[in-house]
Amino acid sequence: MTETHADYQLSQLDQLEAESIHIFREVAAEFEKPVLMFSGGKDSIVMLRLAEKAFYPAKIPFPVLQVDTGYDFPEVLACRDSWVNRLGARLIVASVEDAIRDGIVVDDGKTSRNRLQIGTLLNALEEGAFTAAFGGGRRDEEKARAKERVYSHRDEFGQWDPKMQRPELWSLYNGRIHQGEHMRIFPISNWTELDIWHYIGREGIEIPSIYFSHQRRVFERDGMLLTESDFNPLRAGETVQERTVRFRTVGDLTLTGCVESDADTIDKIIDEVAIARVTERGATRGDDRFSEAAMEDRKKEGYF
Repeated sequence: MTETHADYQLSQLDQLEAESIHIFREVAAEFEKPVLMFSGGKDSIVMLRLAEKAFYPAKIPFPVLQVDTGYDFPEVLACRDSWVNRLGARLIVASVEDAIRDGIVVDDGKTSRNRLQIGTLLNALEEGAFTAAFGGGRRDEEKARAKERVYSHRDEFGQWDPKMQRPELWSLYNGRIHQGEHMRIFPISNWTELDIWHYIGREGIEIPSIYFSHQRRVFERDGMLLTESDFNPLRAGETVQERTVRFRTVGDLTLTGCVESDADTIDKIIDEVAIARVTERGATRGDDRFSEAAMEDRKKEGYF
């Protein structure tokens, strides 16, 4: 029997890519003033690549917003600048240092820079009058993020109420908001860490060098290997050693740990991630260890 049509089937990565591109285009068409939140990490870089594809050959039709803690890894900032320059995107940097100086947030000497990002981010969104903010959250990262929908409503104070989420049956998204409210949009919600790495490998995406194995002076604190830095003074009993490590996620260097690894290529990283039993945030982010609900508490306040 002769087939009358070809049975085309997309790979898993192609399906994920198509869904994410659809979300980017949907938001650009529906919302008056979107912005893409950018941490400089692998997920937000994949987001930039997806946005680039969604609107090519035109430029990305919204700016890129980074909240700079002042404690960011230099390699991450260098990669950020490389991407922004190549795409010709408009970069907005919301500085925690400036927010402290201007009295937008208060540095009491106890609160981490990561948490001070919340007020800094909310102020930047309000000043820019942004109605939608793309984020790189994935549902497999952390249990609070698993509760979140693709369109995540934020009230006039920038806060999230997990009980007030809207249904997304058949991938239909409700973007209606009132004055002063905004939506957080998560186009890669359905991706996993492994999907991200396969996509980075397939697309040849530029990422910060610290994701690959390298020599670094580190010390152990609370079961994590942290970077030696002037921002990270040693406590009693802590000693610095040089080890072969890499980062699974990036953020505030005073709270972001690395793992011992000899994975210096994408293929080796994929092999390593494939057998990992703890997510990157669970393994190496100190800000998620303050309590069982640390991430959810921060998200309710307006975190990414």
